[in-house]
Amino acid sequence: MHLSKIKKLIKLVSILYLQAVIIYSCHNSSSSSADLISKDSVVIAHGGQIFEQHCTSCHNIYQNSIGPKLAGITKEVSVDWLRHFIQNPEKIISSGDQRANDLFKEYKAMMPSFASFEDSDLDALIAFLNTHQANETETGKGKNKGIADPIPERIVYTGLQVGLEPVTQFPVTSDDGKKPLARITKLDYQPGSGDLFVVDLNGKLYKLVNGKPVLYVDMVAQKPKFIHKPGLATGFGSFAFHPDFAKNGIFYTTHTEPPRTKKAEFNYDDSIKSTVQWVLTEWQTKDTKANQFSGTNRELFRVDMVSGIHGVQEITFNPTSHPGDKDYGLLYIGVGDGGCVENGFPQLALSKEKIWGTVLRIDPRGRNSSNGQYGIPASNPFASGKNSKVPGEIYAYGFRNPHRITWTSRNQMLVCNIGQHHIESVNLIEPSHDYGWPIREGQFLIDFKGDINQVYPLPADDSTYKITYPVAEFDHDEGAAISGGLEYLGKTMPLLAGKYLFGDIPTGRLFLLNVADIRQRSLAPIQEWRVTINNELTTLTEACGSPRVDLHFGRDSSGELYILTKADGKLYKMVNATQTSL
Repeated sequence: MHLSKIKKLIKLVSILYLQAVIIYSCHNSSSSSADLISKDSVVIAHGGQIFEQHCTSCHNIYQNSIGPKLAGITKEVSVDWLRHFIQNPEKIISSGDQRANDLFKEYKAMMPSFASFEDSDLDALIAFLNTHQANETETGKGKNKGIADPIPERIVYTGLQVGLEPVTQFPVTSDDGKKPLARITKLDYQPGSGDLFVVDLNGKLYKLVNGKPVLYVDMVAQKPKFIHKPGLATGFGSFAFHPDFAKNGIFYTTHTEPPRTKKAEFNYDDSIKSTVQWVLTEWQTKDTKANQFSGTNRELFRVDMVSGIHGVQEITFNPTSHPGDKDYGLLYIGVGDGGCVENGFPQLALSKEKIWGTVLRIDPRGRNSSNGQYGIPASNPFASGKNSKVPGEIYAYGFRNPHRITWTSRNQMLVCNIGQHHIESVNLIEPSHDYGWPIREGQFLIDFKGDINQVYPLPADDSTYKITYPVAEFDHDEGAAISGGLEYLGKTMPLLAGKYLFGDIPTGRLFLLNVADIRQRSLAPIQEWRVTINNELTTLTEACGSPRVDLHFGRDSSGELYILTKADGKLYKMVNATQTSL
């Protein structure tokens, strides 16, 4: 046989052998991938701890949440894919990976990277996920499919453009220097002085001095048990200055501590897990004009939470009330459901006898509560004692995540409620009213016993439930999580007069309502507006260099509005508004 023929034969055999290896590998990819996953109970337990600490803010095992449910994930993708995606999801999405891009399109939010995870952490997390496989009953499969597109009408951009002027950059507080750089979520002003303050979930309350952030309260130093994980909103949740701060030096905060740090005033059966405790604290400063807090604090109450999501992220006073009004000096508190519905404990949000999923109203200077640390106003709807099992603190109920509370110039109280998988809503609040969760999401029926990621038409007997529905809503074709806003009350931009401006947290899209259109039993039209920076039309995703913006709003004592972007830790002021032709 000629040498050339021998070489060709060797080449042919090599090709056939390689093809056989490839075919064998393809047929055995799932089994070989499964073989890489540890079955060791210690490793799995470590993975469960990692999941609770880093993943539960966005993911649930058996229900879709901010991110997709994870039951069965190890059967759907390879271990190698999971490892790479956990470490750098942005890179996988940018590579054109079909699954990653489909999920990004559906959920409109990018998972943060966990490049700091050790190989052992990745192995443990994947081992834990592997113990949870898809289950027909738990996922709610086999039932009628819900409405695919609950709100088919699109939100229209009408040409309104608002100019943004950079105010300041906040210090980087992320653990690894990755985005979000600073978890800034709220801007508000101090009564009397008008000084601006901004909170960072990682434990910082800043006072703006000459336009620069100066640390006013370091929660880490003040509260040794303070934690800012797990959860996108765990940490230093909110702050509110008493309307008489200039005289009494008092303000309030919420923050998180580990479960069972102390016995919570608002708790539940030991059979239900507790992931964090939210704590409401009163502070009294020695000097109301100081740039750094020095004084005392006392705890008012604490709340157990099933998970690290949907906590006590909003406290505020009614700025339209005046001395002598019944509402003056009363503190409103938005209490989320703590993820109880997603985690299989809907009874905590279903019962009016529980505070999860409610807006509370208390007199923080009173003492007639059960623990004697605060007061329950006699004007509260459930304070009369007709039903002693209903907490007198409750003002309204039926919320998944009452994210922001505000009042319009018409003295209308608005609460923005972050929805489950379909509907984001603005709600006009009336005392004692039920706003639907967890049997409604917006103006749609949900099945809290089945797949809560489906919505259905309202039942024929809907009126018997006496639910108060939103005054504005949008679905997840437009955004993913409403960022509650504020009415413009300033003087510099007449085009914004009478408009309530809000948006979408992850995507940074910007919306507005005309306050005159806000009324019960009617849906106000939502319009889109856009921003310019340095006179150039742009988007907030472009401005902060991240597909996840983490958008929030603030207002100063003059009624002018601000935008906070958590991704890059920047604060902008709205400085001009123009109506352009389309």
